[in-house]
Amino acid sequence: MAMLDAVKFAVEPEEVPRTLARELSAEYENATSHEVIAAAVDKIFPGEIALVSSFGAESAVLLKLVSDIDRHIPVVFLDTGKLFGETLRYRDRLVDQFDLTDVRTIKPEPKRLKDVDPEGGLWLHDTDRCCQIRKVEPLTFAMEGFSAWFTGRKRFQAETRAKLPLFEAEGARIKVNPLAGWSSSEVKAFRAEHDLPPHPLVAEGYLSIGCMPCTDRVAEGEDERAGRWRGQSKTECGIHLGLVGREFDGSGI
Repeated sequence: MAMLDAVKFAVEPEEVPRTLARELSAEYENATSHEVIAAAVDKIFPGEIALVSSFGAESAVLLKLVSDIDRHIPVVFLDTGKLFGETLRYRDRLVDQFDLTDVRTIKPEPKRLKDVDPEGGLWLHDTDRCCQIRKVEPLTFAMEGFSAWFTGRKRFQAETRAKLPLFEAEGARIKVNPLAGWSSSEVKAFRAEHDLPPHPLVAEGYLSIGCMPCTDRVAEGEDERAGRWRGQSKTECGIHLGLVGREFDGSGI
């Protein structure tokens, strides 16, 4: 972790990534998304950064931006075993279109599924634990060896993301959010300008797309993520709640 190792502070170890994230957010506050991505790839985290993509409704934008700079960047994709078939086919289409050379499809540990969710119905009564074994734990293992990762999150997507910083600490790692300040209209304009194919489910009213059982259509006027875990207080799967990198004992979140 070259960049993190180079930063020396008279603070507790867990404060190092948080301090670095604050400093980077301030330094690149007025930079374009392209400049942020290029700096992260070439200067800040060379050889130590991945792109974690759901290949969802707006994923094509970040994939396009990153691939324009380096199409060999590792792209981590979580196949939970509960995804829409349309998402898997969309992934394959974008991989071909952007000529991505290092796409890593990560799946849940079979033994964990057998022990915790043998019938595949855990989502019906414990969505947090379902997300833990199908998303958080696999990503934790997949991120070993990386000191940072790109996300495509944006502030406009939900109230829980309204204060999303450009760089943020995630345990010992840094998450880079180059699209944090983009508006919905900017996303649409970029997709139109570059003729990016939409996820096929967007036309059916799915504006944020995750696992099939926990994804619903979004009504006019709702947050784009309102269709995720409909009827629950849950708003995030755990990947962006500081859970990646923790040690798990199988007892749940």
